[in-house]
Amino acid sequence: MRKFIFSILGSIVLLSCSDGDLEIETIDFDSVSIQFCSEPDPTTSNILFKINDSEALILELQSGVLDNGVVGETVITESSVPSRSQVTYRIFSENVNNAYFCDNIPPATPTVVDEVEAEDGAVIIETMVDPDDATSFIHNISLSGISFVTGDGERITNLTISEFGDVRTDVP
Repeated sequence: MRKFIFSILGSIVLLSCSDGDLEIETIDFDSVSIQFCSEPDPTTSNILFKINDSEALILELQSGVLDNGVVGETVITESSVPSRSQVTYRIFSENVNNAYFCDNIPPATPTVVDEVEAEDGAVIIETMVDPDDATSFIHNISLSGISFVTGDGERITNLTISEFGDVRTDVP
């Protein structure tokens, strides 16, 4: 009887093994610095990204969401995902650098192994005048309620990406 139970348990273990599909267990970019190819501009859409070895978190902000605010006040702006702004998570075949995003023709390697776009959430931007330099605004960008769903329909819930980072724009 014991051999029978062990053979059944062994069969269950073998059948439950992964078929080799890539599983995303966590998305963690809070300790990674924000990057961009050209200085953020309040009048256009902006592409900001974070790179963590062979992973990237890409934020495309809608045009005009980096409101230059009012000197002396803090302005909070919200942009919904995916209708206004977009958050994309990519896994690459090897480590990636900003040349992948900034070169006119992206390098042939690394290649994108998996890409998942956020299906829900919001980008919240808190804008204030830089207390150390009154000629620029600081835009603190946070992500709230971001929800990724993979192609297999699996929801990624272990997210550590609430603080996206700060960018600066000039006071007009």
